[in-house]
Amino acid sequence: MFIDRVKIKVKAGDGGNGVTAFRREKFIPRGGPSGGDGGNGGDVWLESDEGVNTLLHLRYNPEHKAQRGRHGEGSNRHGKEGESIIVKVPVGTQVFDAEDNELMFDFTEPGQRFLAAKGGKGGWGNQHFATPTNRAPKYHYTGRPGEERELQLELKLIADVGLLGFPNAGKSTLISVVSAAKPKIADYPFTTLEPNLGVVDIGDFRSFVVADIPGLIEGASEGAGLGDRFLRHVERTKLLLHLVDVSSLSGRDPVEDYEVINRELENYNPKIAQRPQIVVATKIDALDDPERLENLRRRALDDDVPFFAISSVTNVGTKDLVYRVAQMLDEIAENAVDEEEEFEFDVQ
Repeated sequence: MFIDRVKIKVKAGDGGNGVTAFRREKFIPRGGPSGGDGGNGGDVWLESDEGVNTLLHLRYNPEHKAQRGRHGEGSNRHGKEGESIIVKVPVGTQVFDAEDNELMFDFTEPGQRFLAAKGGKGGWGNQHFATPTNRAPKYHYTGRPGEERELQLELKLIADVGLLGFPNAGKSTLISVVSAAKPKIADYPFTTLEPNLGVVDIGDFRSFVVADIPGLIEGASEGAGLGDRFLRHVERTKLLLHLVDVSSLSGRDPVEDYEVINRELENYNPKIAQRPQIVVATKIDALDDPERLENLRRRALDDDVPFFAISSVTNVGTKDLVYRVAQMLDEIAENAVDEEEEFEFDVQ
């Protein structure tokens, strides 16, 4: 089960209490105060891990509590510090404060750590309060409570390419053909209910990651159909493949489908709508009206968007599409490097 949004509670360990004690040793008549300090409470850390793909493990384990510090003891013995705990999350997880929805941390790389709750400081024993005028203090500090908060975790898949389109546009079939991913494929709408990731190998030790996003419909940016729940998964992608069914089986107009999806992207996030895009006409093996294909081709060219016509079933045009995707990803990477170098030059 793919779970991309959960709410958890984290509680750091409380600090141990200090203690009031006095030395009572045979040959030391005036031993003085000897109360030890309490140990610090354990912390709660979140850590990104490549071995974790969803937030499912947190849905059924929503509370995470670190160990409290041990209390101090006599003879100046300090309490043991509480053990910290580490909660594993997938790369791409965003951490929000559940109360005010403020973004606290964004895991974009494996091995990153975020201190979700800090342990309480241990209290001082009475040895700390001895002075020339107060040689036998009979008080100590209690430990401070550890931090406690509720967090909203949201996962945004990290992929190079995002597949977009209406339900049954052929997204799952395409990703099954060009990668080793095995999504569910069936002849009814909303077959894909959760995003799928596939790695496309283009040879020479080069590859890219494709995310198959569940089908969108008009009003998706406002919650219609599967809504905007999955639109956020394309926010981190570098390139969008916009799949449009040009066969008459869909009962819709291809150009209108193309415009609707782009409109939903614009409504959801204008920055995503400006992302590089390739229009892909699918199911040309079932094409019964060539004018449908030509209308979509002309519209894509009018928008200055690359256009490909493919059939994933017969494997027509898929190799050319993969190579074009790889080429555009290289161009995007080169432009990003040039912009970074130009920025560094301007700063200097």
